[in-house]
Amino acid sequence: MIKNTLRSSRFVVLLLVLGASLSSCSTPDTAPPNILLIFTDDHASAAISAYGSTFNNTPNIDRLAAEGMLFETALVTNSICAPSRATVLTGKYSHLNGQMVNGPAFDGSQQTFPKLLQAAGYTTAMIGKWHLRSAPTGFDHYQVLVGQGPYYNPPIRTPTDTTIIEGYTTDILTDLALDWLEDGRPKDKPFLLMYQHKAPHRNWQPGPDHIDDFMDQEFEMPATFYDDHSGHSSAPAQSVMRIDQHLNANDLKITPPRNLTDEQLARWNESYDPRNEAVRASGLHGAELDQWKFNRYMRDYLRAVQSVDDNIGRVLDYLDETGLADNTVVIYASDQGWYLGEHGWYDKRWMYEPSLKTPFIVRWPGQTEAGVRNSDLVSNVDFAPTFLDIAGADIPADMQGKSLVSILKEGSDPDFRDAFYYQYYEYPASHCVRRHYGVRTDRYKLIYFYGIDEWEMYDLQEDPDEVSSIYGMEEHAVLEASLKVRLDQLREEYEVPEDTRPIPDGVCGSDVTGWMGYDAD
Repeated sequence: MIKNTLRSSRFVVLLLVLGASLSSCSTPDTAPPNILLIFTDDHASAAISAYGSTFNNTPNIDRLAAEGMLFETALVTNSICAPSRATVLTGKYSHLNGQMVNGPAFDGSQQTFPKLLQAAGYTTAMIGKWHLRSAPTGFDHYQVLVGQGPYYNPPIRTPTDTTIIEGYTTDILTDLALDWLEDGRPKDKPFLLMYQHKAPHRNWQPGPDHIDDFMDQEFEMPATFYDDHSGHSSAPAQSVMRIDQHLNANDLKITPPRNLTDEQLARWNESYDPRNEAVRASGLHGAELDQWKFNRYMRDYLRAVQSVDDNIGRVLDYLDETGLADNTVVIYASDQGWYLGEHGWYDKRWMYEPSLKTPFIVRWPGQTEAGVRNSDLVSNVDFAPTFLDIAGADIPADMQGKSLVSILKEGSDPDFRDAFYYQYYEYPASHCVRRHYGVRTDRYKLIYFYGIDEWEMYDLQEDPDEVSSIYGMEEHAVLEASLKVRLDQLREEYEVPEDTRPIPDGVCGSDVTGWMGYDAD
């Protein structure tokens, strides 16, 4: 009897141990996943090989796409740096989060998804480019660039001090991120890490590992490089962002950066030979000079991208080596798109496709099928509710975006969003892009430049480069009317007020004096 009792007791203990063991083994599948947002500044989808780049190869970003979901139509609510970042943090459009333009400090007292993740038990960190002036809130740890931050020897701001770290900024930010992952975070909590690069923001300074890349490569100009904007409203022709007219000496590396060490400056001069290049450029005219500027611009932009891709590889390797990859959702995105010569431009701001679209890739092991491409109308306003949903946290009713979790798990949702609203506010300012808002569907786009009362409309299937507006054409009157109705509906849905800020008289962008001048972007 005693033996049978002991055997029964041992059997119960064995079941308990086995149950505990199985429970322990299942923890990685049931624990809230870590969230790693890799965020760059001004990265054109056209400079990512997973998106079909003909210019460069980005094997590490491509790796994320091969192992996760690539979004082909990820759109931003306001294509400029600080407003985009505020939308990501809040899940709200600019008129509600208060960040309509660059410059003013972000209101860090408001609700953001990092604060909500903290409340849900996450440890949170922000490392890299913040670009919102106010001190980061909602983070247990932050190390951020001061303002735009330089490409070399950046001052790094923490809650207690600011320290200059010598080296190339893209490499340094990765070092800091890896240090935090290894030694800075509590290992018993899920984490959110916002790991955000300056690159490839203007003026596209390459790091020492890539400063000689693409040296002999001649890039083909886009078909719209010499667009005279005759097929548009008057707004595009008023802008100041043409590669052939408005790049300055800093952009074209005729003058070196001011904050380099002696060793860095020597390497810079060795590669760029700025004195001889200035002499060479002065002897070029017309199309030859335009081609020289375009190649100079493209090489530097792509060199900055290659350093980002290298460093993403370092982080992905670390996740693999430590076993974190299995329970970490990795997101790659940029604050907006960018022009690589389309319509003759660099910069962003417009509702046209190259700046409206942002790269957006999500790898969620065990939940998102590998190698899927999605064409639903998604947006950066959807990021915050998606991150909360992934973490199992409640999504506040006042967030204007929608969770993408169902898309990530199912592959697509044709009914997710039938139309998207956009609004740009920063005029007058550098680059002289007129204020505008509009609606985009899967095929059509309607834009209203409300400061000058002019419209544009495009059929993206027939005119993907958006060179010939069909607004006002009799044969498109029904379509035009329906898009205007949808635009009004979206403005009402998102509670968009009229922009009554005055537009001062005078020349916009008078600080832009041409390629040998200076443009404070």
